Amino acid sequence: MAGSANLNVMMKTARKAGRALLKDFGEVENLQVSTKGPGDFVSRADKAAEATIKEELMHARPSYGFLGEEGAEIEGEDPTRRWIVDPLDGTTNFLHGLPHWAVSIALEHKGQIVAGVIYDPTKDEMFYAEKGAGAWMNESRLRVSGRHRLIESIFATGLPFAGRPELPESLQDLARLLPATSGIRRFGAAALDLAYVAAGRYDGFWERGLHPWDIAAGIVIVREAGGIVEPLQPGGDILADGQIICANEPIFETFAKVIRKS
Repeated sequence: MAGSANLNVMMKTARKAGRALLKDFGEVENLQVSTKGPGDFVSRADKAAEATIKEELMHARPSYGFLGEEGAEIEGEDPTRRWIVDPLDGTTNFLHGLPHWAVSIALEHKGQIVAGVIYDPTKDEMFYAEKGAGAWMNESRLRVSGRHRLIESIFATGLPFAGRPELPESLQDLARLLPATSGIRRFGAAALDLAYVAAGRYDGFWERGLHPWDIAAGIVIVREAGGIVEPLQPGGDILADGQIICANEPIFETFAKVIRKS
C-alpha cells in the first residue's frame, strides 16, 4: 500500500531502529542491563533505539511533539500532533533471547491515533495502518478473524509480574474466561498482541496497567482491520487509563461481558 508521507517516515524509522536492535539481539548476552524497576529492565539497546527514532522523526517533523518510554515528553510547536513511541516493546523477551519483540510508532492528531506502525524485526513483519486506509502486514491486507464462538477462539493478555497491583483482577479474568475459550496466550509484548488480533492470529486481547506507547499504534491497526477496540471500563480513556479490550465484531460483546463481569 502506498501510504502518506508520515506513514512512510514511520515505517522507514521503525526499520532503521529494528535493524540496530536485531544486531544487539544477536549478542544479547553482552548487553549492559540496568534495573529500571522490579521485573522491568531496560537495556542500552532500548535507549539507543529511542534516540534513533526520536532523531529520525523530529528531523522529518520538527514541529510535532514526542512521547517515548525512555525519555521526557517533548511538547511540539504543533500542539495537535504527537509521536507516541515504544522503541522496544517486549524488553524482557529481548533480554532473555526470546524472538518476540517489536518497535512501535504511532501518530496522534487532536487526541486521535491516526497512524500506527508495529515492526517485528526477527520475523521481518511490518504491521501498519492509517485511519480510513485499512491495515496491512508487509504487502498483505489485514482482517480480524471471523470466528463467532468463544469456545473456538484464542485470546491474548498480559499477566502482572513482581507484585503489580493488577494480579487479583487478572486471576479472576482467567478463571472466568479460560473455561469458555480455546485458550489464552501471554507472549509478553502488548504491541504484537494487538497486531496479531488485527491479523486474525488472536481473536481478542485485553490488559490492564499499560502505557500509551504500549498500545497506541495497535489501536488504529486493529480498528482498520475491522476490529472493535474499547476502554476496558465503558466510558474510560484507553491511553490515559492504560486499560484496553478488543476483538472481532461477532464475539466482542460476549467477550467483553466476561471480562467486565457484567
